[in-house]
Amino acid sequence: MTATTHDSLFPAMPDSADAVLDGLDPEQRAVATALHGPVCVLAGAGTGKTRAITHRIAYGVRAGVLQPSTVLAVTFTARAAGEMRGRLRQLGAGGVQARTFHAAALRQLQYFWPRAIGGEMPRIMDRKVQLVAEAGARSRIRLDRSELRDVTGEIEWCKVTQTVPEEYPAVAAKTARDVPRDPAEVARIYATYEQLKRDRGLIDFEDVLLLTVGVLQDRPDVADTVRSQYQHFVVDEYQDVSPLQQRLLELWLGGRGNLCVVGDASQTIYSFTGATPDYLLGFRTRHPDATVVKLVRDYRSTPQVVGLANGLLGQARGHAAAHRLELVSQREPGPDPVYTEYPDEPAEAEGAARRIKDLIDAGVRPSEIAVLYRINAQSEVYEQALADAGVPYQLRGAERFFERPEVREAGMLLRGAARAAADPGEQPETVPQQVRAVLSSRGWASEPPAGSGAVRDRWESLAALVRLSEDFAVARPAAELSDFVAELDERANAQHAPTVEGVTLASLHAAKGLEWDAVFLVGLTEGTMPITHAKTDEQVEEERRLLYVGVTRARLHLSMSWALSRSPGGRGGRRPSRFMDGLRPGSAPRGARGGAGGQGGVERGSGGRSRRRGPVLCRVCGRTLSDAGEIKLMRCEDCPSDLDEALYDRLRGWRSEQAKALGQPAYCVFTDKTLLAIAEVRPSDEQGLAAIPGVGARKLDKFGADVLALCTGAEPDGEPDEELDGAGDESSDDGTGPEGGEEAVGAEYGAPDEPFEEALPTGPEEAAESSSEEAEK
Repeated sequence: MTATTHDSLFPAMPDSADAVLDGLDPEQRAVATALHGPVCVLAGAGTGKTRAITHRIAYGVRAGVLQPSTVLAVTFTARAAGEMRGRLRQLGAGGVQARTFHAAALRQLQYFWPRAIGGEMPRIMDRKVQLVAEAGARSRIRLDRSELRDVTGEIEWCKVTQTVPEEYPAVAAKTARDVPRDPAEVARIYATYEQLKRDRGLIDFEDVLLLTVGVLQDRPDVADTVRSQYQHFVVDEYQDVSPLQQRLLELWLGGRGNLCVVGDASQTIYSFTGATPDYLLGFRTRHPDATVVKLVRDYRSTPQVVGLANGLLGQARGHAAAHRLELVSQREPGPDPVYTEYPDEPAEAEGAARRIKDLIDAGVRPSEIAVLYRINAQSEVYEQALADAGVPYQLRGAERFFERPEVREAGMLLRGAARAAADPGEQPETVPQQVRAVLSSRGWASEPPAGSGAVRDRWESLAALVRLSEDFAVARPAAELSDFVAELDERANAQHAPTVEGVTLASLHAAKGLEWDAVFLVGLTEGTMPITHAKTDEQVEEERRLLYVGVTRARLHLSMSWALSRSPGGRGGRRPSRFMDGLRPGSAPRGARGGAGGQGGVERGSGGRSRRRGPVLCRVCGRTLSDAGEIKLMRCEDCPSDLDEALYDRLRGWRSEQAKALGQPAYCVFTDKTLLAIAEVRPSDEQGLAAIPGVGARKLDKFGADVLALCTGAEPDGEPDEELDGAGDESSDDGTGPEGGEEAVGAEYGAPDEPFEEALPTGPEEAAESSSEEAEK
């Protein structure tokens, strides 16, 4: 499967509400027909999540249950929002608003600013780096280029997590942030940056969300107006929501339950920006009556690719890993993934270019091939190798298609030609013929120019318009040039770009949400994957998820490669990524462990019905816990403790005796955190003791009677066992002990009129969409 069909480019609009459901599998149909109440869609890679939620909206609209103007669908990039608008339009639900969080908030803020705040709204900065640099200079802190970028990122993280400058040092320490400078210096730069903005009447894109939240919180009349406008909400990529975006969503909802979220915790790759899967994983806790639908049928990738993806996550650890979905490929078998070791990076790039050339010669379109790497600096050697091989390529993250000068110019010329074609004296031609005639005067030819560079890029853009006109004519034979121009206008408004014919070069982050027939994952060495600055367990696990995203972009062909040295003749001391251990031939697994897995299906909410263990909640304040130490304590670190100190001392003395008799470290009996939790909870029976994280079935059997005796003030009478199998059920508090563990924490989770929309201009929306696209890059 390579070329996109005409039917998929220009599908016929369904003729009824029931027709919208045609072609959906049982789980996708369950999503589409769940139109009321909270709905959580847990969707693995390639399982058709966008198809499911757009058909849900369209079915509701076509069935008369949802009014298009009352539905707001939000996602995280302009491209994703544009794709959603395009699909909804094709399904007959064109009036639905599909926007990024920033674009939706900006439209509301601009409309309500005169009423809620008064005066002229401050100007939005396109880029904040220059002002951050000035703030650093005024704070007498010299920042080099990389520090400037990282401090800017820290300021953005602070704002989406609602951390003010004076709180930053403490919050950075508590969350173990990998800070670019001394936290006190970052806080000074942050405070100065905010003051400079106020002095100059500027706001940044994070302020758009913050100010919108502030207006909705402080002005009930404004909040009521927004809530009367929007009554149904859909949030895509919900695993990437930040605390600030979640707060905005809650204010939009105003306590109502008409919310549908879709996401996959295994694709959380933006935590450095403040994104967190906690809201997705805790959805059923916050909404006990929610309907939860799991999509695990993978329609994108072959069993070989899916098997590798499942194996990669099968070795994962942590909160998100406990909720992973086990994908089931729906495709015919294909070729096995290819693992290749090269002596140096140029050889790796040349090898990838040769294999890409072979695939193209075998009939795979260049636009269906991608080279994905961890950081953008890796692209240069692949650009050169592909150019030397005569293979066209495009860099993902470059200027958006409809904003390219040649595409804007082509649009104006085609619009003029469409008006001229309406003259009765003109000789009728097909739409593609007219498009070719117009664009041939601006650099298009039937054969591409030699080499690469600006001339080739221009030709590729025009060629994409020609191919689109050909597909359009096949799908709509009676259409005229004016109809094609109208199609281009609609696609430009939706940012629904045609395919540019070239191999895609992109970072793994930029590849999120895309797919190709053939994917080359390159540079897979320790220090690059995982990246060298991934220090903590959670940072390393995010790197694993990033590689998982890369693997699941491939439909058919998957190549994974690494180089032993950077340059020819180098020492060759690099090692292949640890994530491939146990997956590539000849390698041994690193502590593989089974995850929760997951089967597709529907789980209806039932407030009081018993369910399997869900996210661990603080027993004091009720917040969902994600930190391992807090989970063991079953409370937030900051929440008050009701520790029985005498019991804690007795437990520690007993543990020392057990450890000495067993010849094991003390943490192999119980860690300090587990003992603290026992001394705080003071369980009176085995059920209460077993509920404490870190007390698995084996430890309950070995030590349960002794611990319960100590909790009642009695003396334990059991003798230490000769051996503690496997060194225990839990990891040590300091991270030096064995991982393992019988009790995975968390197993199941639940998981008309437009009063202000019509009055809003389109320009600011484009600015907000551009910001979202910048964030994606």
